[in-house]
Amino acid sequence: MFKKILIANRGEIACRVAATARKMGVLTVAVYSDADANAKHVLACDEAVHIGAAAPKESYLRGDRIIAAALATGAQAVHPGYGFLSENEGFAQACADAGLVFIGPPPAAIKAMGLKSASKQLMERAGVPLVPGYHGADQDAALLRREADRIGYPVLIKASAGGGGKGMRIVTQGAEFDAALASCKREAINSFGDDAVLVERYVTRPRHIEIQVFGDSFGNCIHLFERDCSVQRRHQKVLEEAPAPGISAARRAEMGAAAVAAAQAVGYVGAGTVEFIAEPIDGIGADGTASGDLRFFFMEMNTRLQVEHPVTEAITGLDLVEWQLRVACGEPLPLTQADLRIRGHAIEARICAENPDAQFLPATGRLAVYRTPSGAVSFERSAQSGVGAPSAAVRFDAGVREGDSVLPYYDSMIAKLIVWGADRAQALARLDAALAATHIVGLHTNVAFLRRVAASASFANADLDTALIERERAVLFDAAPLPLEVAAAGVVAHALAAERALEGADPWSRRDGWRLHGAAIRRFDIQALGTHHFFALERTGDGVQTLVMGSQRWGFKVLARADNVHDVTLHDAHHGERRWTLSVYATGERFSVFAPEGSMVVDEFDPIAHSADGATEGGRLTAPMPGKVIAFLVAAGDAVTAGQPLAVMEAMKMEHTIAAPSDGRIGALLFVVGDQVGEGDELLRMMAP
Repeated sequence: MFKKILIANRGEIACRVAATARKMGVLTVAVYSDADANAKHVLACDEAVHIGAAAPKESYLRGDRIIAAALATGAQAVHPGYGFLSENEGFAQACADAGLVFIGPPPAAIKAMGLKSASKQLMERAGVPLVPGYHGADQDAALLRREADRIGYPVLIKASAGGGGKGMRIVTQGAEFDAALASCKREAINSFGDDAVLVERYVTRPRHIEIQVFGDSFGNCIHLFERDCSVQRRHQKVLEEAPAPGISAARRAEMGAAAVAAAQAVGYVGAGTVEFIAEPIDGIGADGTASGDLRFFFMEMNTRLQVEHPVTEAITGLDLVEWQLRVACGEPLPLTQADLRIRGHAIEARICAENPDAQFLPATGRLAVYRTPSGAVSFERSAQSGVGAPSAAVRFDAGVREGDSVLPYYDSMIAKLIVWGADRAQALARLDAALAATHIVGLHTNVAFLRRVAASASFANADLDTALIERERAVLFDAAPLPLEVAAAGVVAHALAAERALEGADPWSRRDGWRLHGAAIRRFDIQALGTHHFFALERTGDGVQTLVMGSQRWGFKVLARADNVHDVTLHDAHHGERRWTLSVYATGERFSVFAPEGSMVVDEFDPIAHSADGATEGGRLTAPMPGKVIAFLVAAGDAVTAGQPLAVMEAMKMEHTIAAPSDGRIGALLFVVGDQVGEGDELLRMMAP
């Protein structure tokens, strides 16, 4: 076994690899950028080497600096994690040339599967079914348009060198093709340095099902069953689960065999994932399609460990990173296909810094509060005790700590929550409970959104396809997370607890609202869900408390259980008595209230700050977050209409389009293409038509 390895990555996956290495007695070396000098993954390793500036192209994408760090520290091998250089054939070859073991497949396998067009031609020769489409080398825009017309709409334009949902566009009619192609190529060249694309028939109601494969240097290759990754936003995965619901044993075996054939066709070694698009079929077709409920087509192969690998670990009880190290060190696969069994059901939720109600706009900021479920097991903690995390009922993998900041340079994922149950129903129940106990304050996250997705009729009933989020839009977006009176009760409970903390020993410093005559009234002025509200707490001399909002009145009782936890009871004639356990966190003038059924952010209303005429901001189009301007689609003096794209920004590896809020005329462009901008910076100015 290796004595020391370098982990050429950051965040959660670097911590994950370091935990397994420590369990196996292998020393680890971290690499870090300027932005990550104090990051969790740096402390998780035995040594750390600085490799450059915050931008990935100056640090985590600098293969030469990473290899130099490995050689300088005496590392014998390099684990690339996922993303960055994990599927870079040149980096894998450079490691080998430097005498380092690349903990991944051979460079030839990465090359064969790295370009989607070439890989599909290879898979066709290997007998793996393909979606009808154009996979050629000729990238003339007119030719691509003709091929799309021939295939028939809707079509999918996809970056040939892509992955992670980047460089991908769905086109529903010919008139949209040219603009979609230009945007796709632009994102592809920025993300992968290659703007080649392929065009395929877009499968309606597709399921995204992938097979985990593993090969060794002795020619053995097996699969570790499937994962369903159909729940996606912007072509990126949101929830993943294993095994895929509703897959028959015959179809599982057929897909597994196809995945193994795909891996063997390129002499694959190590962990990889063969991804399929599947669509429903009825019985056995005229073409002799095997029994089962899905027809499947090869989509691509990811020549690395996947983000969602923990659900496979959960249902097999195996540590896939340990397998990676053993295979890379020259050992054979620990098990054969016949040894493998599926145990229970697992679901992974990707917790991201983003605002689902603003088209999943990525968010940056400081994790002022970061609380995970009390029973959750991190892989690091379990590895230290020698107990494998794959068996945990609730697992929380993260590369951040409370007080850390989510920066605009890297991916928006904060953590991964993985739950296991004896069956899917138990896993769903554990997922909801664990998400409810995940409290993150300081920036937008998708935690509440994930709860709504998991509770939606489509997901609960395993009616899965990649359009699930759009199909369930009515219940997923702009939902009131908590009754307003519950959020208000949380604000009051926190305020009362803060007052009690200030009380002295003498009776005159008590703040219980006692009056000789009448009731003490404390008024609150708040803003919640974009609306301004007044409410009050009335306290009589005998200690009775009433929460008042307009004409509504609730009897109110509160008992503080801990610094931020309060038992709150509300009583009214309509609902009777209801009780909640609320966790409330105050950051400045903002209160974040968490209840078992949801959460809400409430701001104290400052009338001075809101007294300015909002119309003075009219005509300003600002950056929604830090990023880089990559295109202006208009010029000064142009007339524009409401909804027309004006500019394109790149932030956290994704493109974001800024559109005109109304009809008007462009007054000025205030930056140039390539400029880095901060959140709130004015990009361009509009005038009346």
